[in-house]
Amino acid sequence: MKKLVLAAALTAAASTAFAGAPAEPIIEAPVIVEETQSSSGGIILPLLILIAVAAVVAD
Repeated sequence: MKKLVLAAALTAAASTAFAGAPAEPIIEAPVIVEETQSSSGGIILPLLILIAVAAVVAD
């Protein structure tokens, strides 16, 4: 009787372990957020530096 119960328990455990094929994982694409800059964003800093240098040289 013990062997029958043990065999039934092992069969039940094995059948649930191999119940189906593993599903493919769903991988979502990462969200890329880009910050937009104004067209004059790259020229402001050099102009400020040029004005500061001109002010120092003028003194």
